[in-house]
Amino acid sequence: MGAIHLIRHGQASWQSDDYDQLSELGYRQASWLGTSWESSGFLPTWSVAGSMKRHAQTAVGVIDAIDGDLYDVDPGWNEYDHLALTGAVSAADRPADAKEFQRQLDASLEAWVGGAGAAAGESFAEFEDRVLAALEAAVANAGSGQQVAVFTSGGPIALVASHLLTGGPSLFITLNRVVVNASVTTVMVGGAGTRLLTFNEHTHVPRDGVSFR
Repeated sequence: MGAIHLIRHGQASWQSDDYDQLSELGYRQASWLGTSWESSGFLPTWSVAGSMKRHAQTAVGVIDAIDGDLYDVDPGWNEYDHLALTGAVSAADRPADAKEFQRQLDASLEAWVGGAGAAAGESFAEFEDRVLAALEAAVANAGSGQQVAVFTSGGPIALVASHLLTGGPSLFITLNRVVVNASVTTVMVGGAGTRLLTFNEHTHVPRDGVSFR
């Protein structure tokens, strides 16, 4: 039996026009995860990251702590463009209240998942197809005894978890709301198929370091 560990990136730069950068807290979150892996002796047999900067920065922060190998890149693990979806591309367009933005995002996601509109030109069906294709590629690398690390975002993690739990995207929005930065969701791969083992594990993150955006 093999395992795939889906890691959400550390906190991004919410108040910056370049959202796709880890914040100071985001770098610390990646380091906390790497330190926990080092202390437990965990070492992935294969690592892959989406092509976003926050994915790369998280991967480097974690892998450096364990003296691990270089990682591959698969854009299939990229996040949907949630800023374009809500019209909050620049920092000036984003509400200061994170709860208000979440309400805007939930409403936009409901429409998007229902088939209306696109996130920077990508329909929900296209997002779903590319993430599930990336999962298949990871499964191919998760043979018996293999430990695959995937550095990605909350959307792909929520989509994978929803499909493994329900066979479809019905839980996508619900799970997407609660994925913690630098959390780990583990999927088991074996003769019985691909199954969800744990979701959103983040005990390596100190309580005052937990963030959702």
